[in-house]
Amino acid sequence: MSRFPPKTEYAAFLEYYRCPPSFARVGSASDLSATPGFFSFGGARCFGRSSGAPPSSQVTGSIPDVTCGTRITSDGAVLPFDLAEVTTNLREERYAISAEALLNRVTSASQAESLYYAIRPLLPVGVRKYLQQLRLRDWQQLPFPQWPVDTSVDRLLRLAMASVLKSMGGTRLPFIWFWPDGAPSCTMLTHDVEGKAGLDFCQALIGLDASFDMRASFQLIPESPDCAWKYADAIRAHGCEVNLHDLNHDGRLYFTQTQFLERAGRINDYARQYGVRGFRSGAMYREQAWYNAFELEYDMSVPNVAHLEPQRGGCCTVMPYFVGNLLELPLTTAQDYSLFFILGDYSTDLWQRQIASIREQHGLISVITHPDYLVGARERAVYVELLKQIARLRDDGQTWVALPGEINDWWRGRQRMTLARSGTAWRVEGAGSERARVAYAELDGDSVVYSFDRVA
Repeated sequence: MSRFPPKTEYAAFLEYYRCPPSFARVGSASDLSATPGFFSFGGARCFGRSSGAPPSSQVTGSIPDVTCGTRITSDGAVLPFDLAEVTTNLREERYAISAEALLNRVTSASQAESLYYAIRPLLPVGVRKYLQQLRLRDWQQLPFPQWPVDTSVDRLLRLAMASVLKSMGGTRLPFIWFWPDGAPSCTMLTHDVEGKAGLDFCQALIGLDASFDMRASFQLIPESPDCAWKYADAIRAHGCEVNLHDLNHDGRLYFTQTQFLERAGRINDYARQYGVRGFRSGAMYREQAWYNAFELEYDMSVPNVAHLEPQRGGCCTVMPYFVGNLLELPLTTAQDYSLFFILGDYSTDLWQRQIASIREQHGLISVITHPDYLVGARERAVYVELLKQIARLRDDGQTWVALPGEINDWWRGRQRMTLARSGTAWRVEGAGSERARVAYAELDGDSVVYSFDRVA
């Protein structure tokens, strides 16, 4: 038995590909397991209910592979799991709802953690580095998400596309390309400002970015003791973007839901007062189930892989995605602090590896650096090398470098665009469609490849 829900329920597939709804022929088996767990599909690790072998409660060891449970019918592809459920579970880190994850959350907000954040401004970087290295000492043993980039969601949707194409007899399927003007990927630069040293270095960093013809988003702490917001107009005057960075960066935003709701209200007030649309929490703390309290357009607080963050987990995708009405722009590369002070790496090697993996999935190359940590000549030289590499990709037409607000506007506009047939061809309709491109997914053996029509 199989279940083909109404087309409106093909949300994950349609949101990702923006193809005509009649082509989104993805159903799920009707005999899904009663409880969710981990399983494998085409090499992608998944979390949810599955058909056939029961899923595993642990991500380690042997987990069942349900790939052979896929059925291709004349009506479409029948997958041995619910595609929307699994993609949501991964993106929103619902796989982490377990006793172990609960213990991690409780200890991450414990008295020791609170004490650390209370005295953090007084601690030299060397002391902070030692304490964080001690806390993260087991990061290399974490089996999931996959370091240094986890593309489970993206590979899963591409595998679903392959099954759909097989059900269509190999006919290529049109969809609205991910980025404007056919860009193969997207890059956004963001700078989180934490203290007075960083605030004082903002203008120099703006000039450094501008020397490569780039602009960045600066996240400022609204209740900063350094009156961070007085710097906002000077930053915006250079065409850069300003967003909110937590409330006061004390590590307690998500300590309890009651406290979060009170703080979210103040964050919303600051967003209205300062004309801000985006947000990033301190230390990448997050609870996506509570995001409906934000009256913002986009968030930038969810890492792709959070092995080196205080809160473990990760969204397992390199693409933007919606959490309710909030657009998540995930962090897909290592933070500069982690690179320099946790890993002791003063090269762009890790960033290059991550960028290569992201580009394979045509994803978002999201970069966080801190003015506070780029003051030193050694750290700044590494950042300059990264800018050179991004500039080469941009100049070669391999990435669209944009501000978070621009990406938000594009992704929301893309969700409202539709494909319409024009004779034997397809065209994109809707506001902003002049920058949209019709792409095609087709099979090359068992793999999905993307292409465009030739431009006359």
